[in-house]
Amino acid sequence: MDDETLFPIGALAERTGLTVKTIRFYADKGIVPPTSHSPAGYRLYDIDALARLELVRTLRELDIDLPTVRRVLARETSLAEVAVAHAAALDAQIRVLRLRRAVLRAVANRESKPQEMDLMHKLVNLTQAERHRYIHDFIDDTFGGADANPAMVELLRTSMPDLPEEPTAEQVEAWMELVQLVQDNDFRAAVRRMAEYQERQRADGDSTGLHHDLTEAVRAEVGRALAAGMAPDAVEAAAVVNTLTARYAETFGRPDDADLRRWIVERLEVANDARVTRYWQLVSTINNWPPMPDLAPIFAWFGRALKTRPRVY
Repeated sequence: MDDETLFPIGALAERTGLTVKTIRFYADKGIVPPTSHSPAGYRLYDIDALARLELVRTLRELDIDLPTVRRVLARETSLAEVAVAHAAALDAQIRVLRLRRAVLRAVANRESKPQEMDLMHKLVNLTQAERHRYIHDFIDDTFGGADANPAMVELLRTSMPDLPEEPTAEQVEAWMELVQLVQDNDFRAAVRRMAEYQERQRADGDSTGLHHDLTEAVRAEVGRALAAGMAPDAVEAAAVVNTLTARYAETFGRPDDADLRRWIVERLEVANDARVTRYWQLVSTINNWPPMPDLAPIFAWFGRALKTRPRVY
């Protein structure tokens, strides 16, 4: 081989950007041995060795371990196979780093103490099934002992909060708050009372479902009244009440009378818990659903208007 095609180790270091010490290390490990030696015993490398060293440098910069580098150079495994495997490993590392970033930002936003930060980190690192267990336990404890509205139980079980693999700080905060909420004994007792109320209604013959259309009608009618600045005890509120009680009478097959209005007030008082609204708002945030409107002012206005006008006008 012509000496002009061979590089001493110093020239090779300049060409590759590697240190002389590193090139010697790769030679001693048999990864890129010298092509030959000079009469004085100095290591010499040809163009092929130069190319192999540049490949080694690139693979090491990509954090490929030395045993894998050796297999690639020996053609025991293909570069494509290594790239696929390493890219998958990097994807996993990126997900972990983004999750840690979200937790740290949530900790900063909440000004969390070390105990809360530790709990938050553990909660977001649970599997999806483990996270769902918190919600299923809550449903079992509140609805499990009552013959409540099956449509409501089904809605709760099918509307699980699914924390994404790369959550935002807001989603991490929402998940933390949701876990605290469903473990709150006062909230559980309130929801249990709702389940028991539904059981009594079913015993009285109410086998109807969730009535999203009825809720939307209340939201629309009362929303317009609130936007117009109408007080619930104003004379004009009678028309709003009459429109809505007629819808309730039709939906539940009951007379539109004073008893119906007292019954609607009771339903509103049982259901209108700000924590229930907060539950669904948190689930919506975690699942990246559209924001859920706060219906508490709507139901409060409607309930007061019903109490002001116990009869049909």
